[in-house]
Amino acid sequence: MPTAAGLAGIDARAQAQAWLDAAALPPGAVRSSVSTGRFDSYTAWPCGPVEQIEAFWTIPGATVAGAANWLRAHPTANLLSTAGGPVPDDPKITGAIVGYIPRPDAQEGIVYTLAKNDEGVAVRAQIAALAQGATCPPVPGGGSWGAPGQG
Repeated sequence: MPTAAGLAGIDARAQAQAWLDAAALPPGAVRSSVSTGRFDSYTAWPCGPVEQIEAFWTIPGATVAGAANWLRAHPTANLLSTAGGPVPDDPKITGAIVGYIPRPDAQEGIVYTLAKNDEGVAVRAQIAALAQGATCPPVPGGGSWGAPGQG
C-alpha cells in the first residue's frame, strides 16, 4: 500500500499527465517521442517535491510568432497565461516561450518552448505538478520566484 508521500506523488503525476492530455497545440501539430528542435532554455521548477513530464511536437509550415500567438489565444486546461504581449510577426524571431499556471503565483503548470526548425516550428512542453505538501526554498537575496515561462 502506498504511503501518504507516495499517494501525493501519484496525485502529482496524475495532475501533470492530465495537463499533458489537455495540451492544446495549433492545428497540424504532430506529436513526437523525441525532441524535434534545438531549445536554448530550460524551465527549472524551484519547489518540490514535483513531478515533471516533457513532450514534443512539430508544427509543419508554421512560424514561431504564429504558433506562439496561437498558444497564447488557446490556453491549455483553463490555465492562466504567464506570457507578456503577442509575439511580433517577424521572420527573424526563431524562438518563444509561452507559460501557463493553475493560479496566480503558482510554481507549477506548463511551459511551451518554441524553436524554428527545418519543417516549421518545434515545440517542447515542460509540465510540472507539485506534490501535496511541496515547499519552495527562499529566493537567494530575497524577492520572489518569477512565473514559469518568464525566465
